[in-house]
Amino acid sequence: MSATQPIKARGAASNESGRFERFATEAIDDGWDNAEALPFLRTETREEFACSAITYNKSPDLPFDRSINPYRGCEHGCVYCFARPSHAYLGLSAGLDFETRLIARPNMSSVLRKELSAKSYKVAPLAIGTNTDPYQPIEKKHMITKACLEVLREFNHPVAIVTKGALIERDLELLADMAGRGLVRVGISLTTLDADLSRRMEPRAPSPPRRLRVIRALNEAGVPVRVMTSPIVPGLTDHELENLLEAGKEAGADAASWIMLRLPREVSQLWQDWLAGHEPSRAEKIMSKLREMHGGRDYDPRWGHRMRGEGEYAGIIAQRFSKSCKRLGLSVKSAPLRCDLFAVPPQPGDQMSLF
Repeated sequence: MSATQPIKARGAASNESGRFERFATEAIDDGWDNAEALPFLRTETREEFACSAITYNKSPDLPFDRSINPYRGCEHGCVYCFARPSHAYLGLSAGLDFETRLIARPNMSSVLRKELSAKSYKVAPLAIGTNTDPYQPIEKKHMITKACLEVLREFNHPVAIVTKGALIERDLELLADMAGRGLVRVGISLTTLDADLSRRMEPRAPSPPRRLRVIRALNEAGVPVRVMTSPIVPGLTDHELENLLEAGKEAGADAASWIMLRLPREVSQLWQDWLAGHEPSRAEKIMSKLREMHGGRDYDPRWGHRMRGEGEYAGIIAQRFSKSCKRLGLSVKSAPLRCDLFAVPPQPGDQMSLF
């Protein structure tokens, strides 16, 4: 099969070896009521027992300095996913392996509990879903994300969640309880309102209307939710920016954010293969705009630059976003997540107080 021929219901069209190589999911209401049944392509999940749960970063581009990722790889299959190259560290491909050979970390919640209990731990908001989706379909079976959230609730620890997954609705009661104490915010990624484009570009992610229903459900449960118009694809989805923000606001979002399409490492070739198979007439324009924002390259990883690019086009997108958010009331700064409630709960075997 040619690398430029799309594989139905998968994002990547190839499965090149990882650069460091040495050697079926239950049904979920994802909004695709439909129409064609997805072809069978086996998804394998293996377990990896984590030695640590919290990953720290010092990136000035990110509003948090710590995160956890219950899963490696993501069955949603978004072809543009910037996390794809991380699969190469496992000796796997950033292409189909990333979508079909997944890693679950079943002891994550117990390791997280241990790390939060350490006397040296200093509380700050923790992010979940910054690499791969914590509510992808395998969470229905493994429930690692839910177990981690239960630990965070027990410690009164603030958390920000990013997802496309409708499965988050399962945890509404838990999230509503945390939201009542100012401990949680959720971001829902909304890339396009075009169902056909979404099905091709993010083949196993929930449909756009389904994601809007998730925003509405979170809002009705009292959970603050942000609509994330990310990634914006120049020449393909950029014309939808205002409509995406309006749809998110109507569904109940109280904040918004955006990130330009990023093509690190293997993602660039996977994306260009996808364009050749799905949008050949637009491919040249899309890549030209991206390179214009990155000094002639497909991607520029410099801090302060990689998320949004630079130049006239990037500036226009930023202005459009800012004006729309102001008009819709989405530019009001969100209240910070509370850190003052954090406390290590009594542990099994602790000596009871005599007073």
